[in-house]
Amino acid sequence: MNNNKPSYYLTTPIYYVNGEPHLGTAYTTIAADTLARFKRMQGFDVKFLTGLDEHGQKVADNAAAAGVSPKEWCDRLAPKFTDLWQALNISNDDFIRTTEERHTRAVQRFYEAMQEGGYLRKDTYKGWYCVHEETFYTDEELHQAGHADDHLCPDCGRPLEFDEEENLFFKLSEFEQPLLDFYAAHSDFIQPETRRNEVLSFVKGGLKDLSVSRTSFDWGVPIPFAEGHVSYVWFDALINYLTAVGYGDPDSQAAAEFARRWPAQVHFVGKDIIRFHCVIWPAMLMAAGLPVPERVFAHGFLLTKGEKMSKSRGNAMSPTDLCALLGGGLLPDGSLPPAGVDAYRYYFLSDVQFGADGQISLERMLQVYNADLANSWGNLVSRVLSMTKKYFEGKVPETAVGIDNSLAQIAAGLYDKVSQAMDAIDYSGACAAVMELVDAANGYIENEAPWALAKAGDAAKLAQVMYALLESVRLIALYFAAIMPSTSADVWGRLDLSDVTKADLKAESAWGLLPAGNQTKVGQPLFQRLKESDVL
Repeated sequence: MNNNKPSYYLTTPIYYVNGEPHLGTAYTTIAADTLARFKRMQGFDVKFLTGLDEHGQKVADNAAAAGVSPKEWCDRLAPKFTDLWQALNISNDDFIRTTEERHTRAVQRFYEAMQEGGYLRKDTYKGWYCVHEETFYTDEELHQAGHADDHLCPDCGRPLEFDEEENLFFKLSEFEQPLLDFYAAHSDFIQPETRRNEVLSFVKGGLKDLSVSRTSFDWGVPIPFAEGHVSYVWFDALINYLTAVGYGDPDSQAAAEFARRWPAQVHFVGKDIIRFHCVIWPAMLMAAGLPVPERVFAHGFLLTKGEKMSKSRGNAMSPTDLCALLGGGLLPDGSLPPAGVDAYRYYFLSDVQFGADGQISLERMLQVYNADLANSWGNLVSRVLSMTKKYFEGKVPETAVGIDNSLAQIAAGLYDKVSQAMDAIDYSGACAAVMELVDAANGYIENEAPWALAKAGDAAKLAQVMYALLESVRLIALYFAAIMPSTSADVWGRLDLSDVTKADLKAESAWGLLPAGNQTKVGQPLFQRLKESDVL
């Protein structure tokens, strides 16, 4: 933690430990990683959190079926997530598991705060419960979803279980008006706008008290003042955002970190868990006397042929398989090719409008890959560095660095364009802004024809043109660094520059900073063009 820089705290949801990480979890995590990287380059002291939700009946049942303890089961599955995030170049600062002692301490302190505030009561819960979704459903909700007779889960379609047990209830009903007042005063809290309207409608329909403990099993955080009760898994899970910044830790340094980090700037979530994060979570925080995060951004589903992508539907594709396909296969050591990982990241951020449902397909991935990365950006890098080698022995030419060329004029507005898009969490807009300079640079080559200048012996003009192109390549890699960190670092290395991912974005965005005399190198194509037979 750097106290000289402003804090920026962002999170993904914590993912269910059961099963394999998939395109949906990777989508959320890459989106959060991109913003985290961008904010670091803007000079923020970033705290980027992701992790695993390891409690609940579903975990206990799966562990029992496997003949191991729930903790052993979680320990087996956790590396599937940590390994994938490493392979996808995720730069998280913390990885929380809800079985950690620090989290138990935070959850218990939070329940005590709600108890002290008078927001918990004991009662008997009678109703329907989905073990898979770890969610309670009222008869009214089942009726509205058309499942009043068959008692199937409105979300996953699995049979519900009727549950009757003594529970602690959170007095959520007392927060209907406080939540509406909060939404009115904080119009940016729920994004995008369509999600905000959905939440407002739900809250205006009336809130009921929520069961927040279980007594029918013991795999959860014990509630200290209620013997035999463990936390409801969703309450447990939401509190992780506090745990990771020191909540409930008596250490003075942890308290200082919490004071500096909380409230978070943004929670990234999928639209299917928006009510937990935009209704229950802010009400919980109000009950505990804590500030509410600045923003919850709920993205849409990834769809194939109109259906949500999921393992249960049999239409899920593996992130690692896609990265290998786009990168031309695994490396000799079995790791993913960096260019394939960056191409994967670029596709999901550029071609799917973050916040809306996105139609994805291998055919479209191939089209975007070849058009944007292989033929445009990658080809630009190869052509510019090859001409630099041919005409200037690979050295950045000495020239009067002016801003009177078309590329410099486009570059002059890029910092504001990309920053505004990133702040709006509009990744496709950010990518499109950078691609404007890519396309302009490719057009500039054709218009200025460096080969003709060299043939005519116009050395001064050739140096100006080539410097403008090299400087454009430097800036494009700078702005792509948060989205495609590996290939951007590669490009800066070819320009004889240091690690772009650690660059000061605003300072480096000025035109003309590429030093004359730097020894460039051509290297291998940044992105190899792919044929249909390579992917489909």
